[in-house]
Amino acid sequence: MKLVNILAGSPQLPDLPIDFTNDVNWIGVDRGSLTLLEHGIIPTLAVGDFDSMSEDELRRVKNRVGKIIQVDPVKDDTDTELALSQAFEKYHANFVNLYGISGGRLDHFLSNFLMVLKPRFNQYAQKIKMIDQQNIIRFFKPGHHQIQAVAGYKYLSFITLGAVQELTLPDEKYRLQDQIDPYPTAYVSNEFVQPTANFSFTSGTVAVIYSRDLKKEQ
Repeated sequence: MKLVNILAGSPQLPDLPIDFTNDVNWIGVDRGSLTLLEHGIIPTLAVGDFDSMSEDELRRVKNRVGKIIQVDPVKDDTDTELALSQAFEKYHANFVNLYGISGGRLDHFLSNFLMVLKPRFNQYAQKIKMIDQQNIIRFFKPGHHQIQAVAGYKYLSFITLGAVQELTLPDEKYRLQDQIDPYPTAYVSNEFVQPTANFSFTSGTVAVIYSRDLKKEQ
């Protein structure tokens, strides 16, 4: 499986990977490129308008990264969308892990979360995972799916994105049977009761969110 990791521009600690690994291809988005370099990783590609960097910081990126796509700040696609397009179309990723998607800003988070509904990306929905230090988000197309519990993530939520037909949760802690939602609906704080859980639906897109409460510092 060809995995591509994308680090978007958020420098916030909760948005960053818990462990940076150098054994996969990384794409740095805007300031995410600089963050990767600071963690000892030279991204395969840096992409964005780089308007969040100083001239000196951008020079550092250009001196270290072999391939850079710099675009005009006035554009139709977000920097993250450009990176995701490159991951699938240029690097032929079988799976993409996307980090740094919010930086604490809800508009950035929603832009990244909802881009999976765009037709050009929706075809790849099940190959995209969004990760921060408190959440793992996956996306699913219609059908029957089985997912596995992840150690440390207690909660399991199902978010219907648009009209979803016949959502069935047969073996989670809180069950649903053939639920029809004509509008987006969040079924939150469910839980695994076994190492795996099954669910199914017949139309639309569903986001599945693994989440956990961060320990409070004493």
